[in-house]
Amino acid sequence: MKAEKAEAAGVAIQPPRGTYDIVPGETRKWQALEALLCPVVSAAGYKEIRTPVFEHTELFKRGVGETTDIVNKEMYTFADKSERSLTLRPEGTAGVVRAYLSHGLSRQSPPVKLWYMGPMFRYERTQTGRQRQFHQIGIEAFGSEGPAIDAEVIVVAVDCMAAVGVKNFQVHLNSIGCRQCRPRFREILKEAIASKRQYLCQDCQDRFERNPLRMLDCKSPACQEHYQGAPASLDNLCPDCLSHWQGLLSLLAELGVAVVINERLVRGLDYYGRTVFELIADDTRLGVQSTICAGGRYDYLVETLGGPPTPAVGWAAGLERISLLMEPAQAETPLTFVVCPSAPAALKLACAVRRAGFSCELDFPPQGGSPRGFARQLQQANKTGAAWSLIQGEDELQGGEVTVKSMKDGSQARIPVEKLIAFLQENCRNGV
Repeated sequence: MKAEKAEAAGVAIQPPRGTYDIVPGETRKWQALEALLCPVVSAAGYKEIRTPVFEHTELFKRGVGETTDIVNKEMYTFADKSERSLTLRPEGTAGVVRAYLSHGLSRQSPPVKLWYMGPMFRYERTQTGRQRQFHQIGIEAFGSEGPAIDAEVIVVAVDCMAAVGVKNFQVHLNSIGCRQCRPRFREILKEAIASKRQYLCQDCQDRFERNPLRMLDCKSPACQEHYQGAPASLDNLCPDCLSHWQGLLSLLAELGVAVVINERLVRGLDYYGRTVFELIADDTRLGVQSTICAGGRYDYLVETLGGPPTPAVGWAAGLERISLLMEPAQAETPLTFVVCPSAPAALKLACAVRRAGFSCELDFPPQGGSPRGFARQLQQANKTGAAWSLIQGEDELQGGEVTVKSMKDGSQARIPVEKLIAFLQENCRNGV
């Protein structure tokens, strides 16, 4: 309604709250981020998968969990024209699992290792590095239940941060047990907290019955005070979970990955079990949101969504938060700029240079018409930051030549047009 009123009044329409435009300059930084991250996950054997940005709502209710804040409060759900309930994806794992089953990837030799990147959507309060439309990169590994694959995905996350240049972060690690030992721990936790229930926030009071482990994930400082001294899942693991936990710690120690054992780390999604971890950065640029990557093991999710029992582990990292920790990207500038009194000749030369793999721009007068004078075109070339001006005056056009001028030192050379590409190849190779 506000947008309609703004349009009727001739007022510029603003983007919806919690969304933003990635404009030229910023896109350069995002391209650099993606170019740094993708080779790291690919080198570890993960193959890219691209899933739809919306799925049937039931996928997230079953997969993420109906007791989670995401399903209860944060999903963008709508009915399409056939009255089917659809939801913009709030996270990536459920959709990847659905695709893993839809396309028979479960029949491939394990582990099946996949990575994804793209936008996610959650209706929540906007903060630094947290928007309602946000972007994640994530990896998922299906088919191996030992601690070695857990160690690999954690190392890949650490290597991704190193590739981007993020330094001040810690790996927080915990185990929340499995179907055998977690029910007993739930009761132990409820018994320990029961006398304090009336002092907890409404969310924690609701979670007390439905999902008591998630009480430990509450962001309220008042609630966290009441959880001091609460039982820890690490003290209540079954023999198999304890062996898995000890094996993971041993592997990470051998790989030189320092960890912080965080007994309050449980993660906010129902599908996690055993290993859970977060990469937490110590950097004021992130504001109050310090987690830059989070994940863990989800051995029951494939089965929950209709597949065979399948061990799985993965993580997702927020690209907005990581980008806040990157150095500004250098401005994107063309290598060459055509200066010519003839618009057709200028465009023809620019196209030839571009098709040879070099960036090239040319002058387009604001009011159209004939190209501007040489002085104005050279001034424009200088503004773009071009390394070379490719000058074709009347003499050069008649002689089939081009004057190549260095915008750095002013030196220039007049050469046949057919030798221009070789000239650029040689000089670019030499860094001139």
